[in-house]
Amino acid sequence: SDLRQILATKSVENIQFLPFLTTDANNLSWLGYGCLKGDGTLITVNAIGAALQTLYILVYLYYSPAKRPVLLQVLLLLAVVVTGYGYFTILVDTGTRLAHLGLFCSVFTITMYLSPLADLAKVVRSKSTRCLSFPLTVTTFVASSSWTLYGLQLHDPYITVPNVPGIVTSLVRFWLFQRYRPEQDKPY
Repeated sequence: SDLRQILATKSVENIQFLPFLTTDANNLSWLGYGCLKGDGTLITVNAIGAALQTLYILVYLYYSPAKRPVLLQVLLLLAVVVTGYGYFTILVDTGTRLAHLGLFCSVFTITMYLSPLADLAKVVRSKSTRCLSFPLTVTTFVASSSWTLYGLQLHDPYITVPNVPGIVTSLVRFWLFQRYRPEQDKPY
């Protein structure tokens, strides 16, 4: 919906850039994990995700009036990706590379799933779910549940564990949507 809004309004006003960037970094990290593990599902899903996030970043950059900060953030992401690639291919021995990268991906994913907690506090204070996206909550729940089940099937804790917080935060958001129904919305 953010991309649709950018294209319709030809403006990035009120749309945060950081989620595009962090999601792209997350997809690229899991793509590396999938390549190292030889897992076609991880490779396919995260290659598509990284391509879409990169497209979002390019559209955001095109419509952004302040290109310099956006470019600096993209360059910082590229530096982190190159540094991470160097670390995992040069400094980490082959025997522990998969475990190190899996741990990195897990921590990054957990951080992403827990980042909206500030919004949840705002919802409780304001007694309004206006700042939450119901479709995003459903999508997060389905995606994190699917990845958790996939990780359980593979007996891969690096896939299973980091997706559990996505399920938990989605369930909390569902509860908040039930508790503070949109029709009872109050202005902030």
